Amino acid sequence: MHPFGTTLTDTDIRTLFQAAHGWEARYKELIKLAKQLPPLAAEHRIEANAIHGCESQAWLVSEQDEEGIWQFHCDADARIVKGLMAVVLAALSNKSTEQIQAFDMDAYFAELQLLSHLSPSRGNGLRAVVEAIKTKAES
Repeated sequence: MHPFGTTLTDTDIRTLFQAAHGWEARYKELIKLAKQLPPLAAEHRIEANAIHGCESQAWLVSEQDEEGIWQFHCDADARIVKGLMAVVLAALSNKSTEQIQAFDMDAYFAELQLLSHLSPSRGNGLRAVVEAIKTKAES
């Protein structure tokens, strides 16, 4: 159930955003990432999978394999949010609970220069996605 069908890592995202000069170029990359993220099946777009704290409607589904590695699949009704989710999934999918908890999301977002261009509610929504993933990985 890999969200992109292939492995997209935080290193790939860092490379992509380092090459994107200026907010407009980063925004275009987010939209491209949103298009790569397959839609969540209708049966998963339920309240139990809803991410609260996001101004858009957003959902998260997770699964852990027998080796303890997590896969996450997110979807949202707004393209920019879906693109931001793709950035988070690249960082946190294919990792163990310990790796997820240890990942420095603040440093990652700072390096990508994303948060300063988002509205406060979008920034809060992005943090809500990260918290939802960390909570699922703990359970």
